[in-house]
This record gives sequence, structure tokens and C-alpha cells, in this order.
Amino acid sequence: MENPYVEVQMLIRKPASEVFEAFIDPEITKNFWFTRGSGKLEEGRTITWEWEMYNVSSQVFVKEILPNQKISVQWDQYQTTVDFEFKPLGEDSTYVTIKQYGFKTTGAELLAEINGASGGFTTVIDGLKAYMEHGINLNLIADKFAKLA
Repeated sequence: MENPYVEVQMLIRKPASEVFEAFIDPEITKNFWFTRGSGKLEEGRTITWEWEMYNVSSQVFVKEILPNQKISVQWDQYQTTVDFEFKPLGEDSTYVTIKQYGFKTTGAELLAEINGASGGFTTVIDGLKAYMEHGINLNLIADKFAKLA
């Protein structure tokens, strides 16, 4: 497989500036993705994202920010790049695309990483839609790996 990647997308019925800020500001992001971020995303900074219910954290290095258009990070998970792109569709709607690429593995390990990333980012973007459009935190991330009795 040449240049494998994961890509998910969703229409969010909010202005691009609001949807963009939802990924920049951890006080907003925690309502649909991680539980804590060490700070707002700023170009050139390394930020820690935490999922406290799982006792897991990740480091992201912010490579590029184009206000209301794109955020690009180097994520320590799989040592890949993740781009968040925001395309305005009129004044009150934004088409969000999340693309992860630069996987270093092959074979079954690569397939497992792509499967996990695809499912994870689909959950994130679904949670984003519910939170941004309806103000509802669906607890999708917390419930994704619920402990089964």
C-alpha cells in the first residue's frame, strides 16, 4: 500500500471560525474528544492531550496553523501527521476533514493502526457534530472502550 492514510469528514452546521476554535481550545475540545489539554494549540508548541478515564496521554507538535482553515500536527501516536481542515460552506456551515498520514508500519500492524485511527477519528467528528450543533456531550470517547463486566 503506497502512502496509506486515514480520512474522515463531516458537515458541521456552525461557522468555520467556531469549528476551528473547537480544536484549538482544549476547554471546548474536552467536550467531544480528550479530557484535558495542556494548552491551546499554537504553531511551534508541543501540547499534551489526556484521556484521564484511560490514564493515557499523547504529545502533539503543532506544525502549522492557518486560522479558520487548517491545523497540522505531528502526533506521537504512530509518529504521524494529522491535518484538520475547515472549509466554509456558506456563513453557517463548515466541512471538516481530518486526515492522518505518514504511517511507518506495514502489513497487519499498519492495518491495525489504520483501523484504530479511522474508528477514533470517526468518533471524534461525530462527537464534534453533536456538541457544536446541539450542545450535547455524547461521552463517545469515554464509552468507546467501556469496561465490560
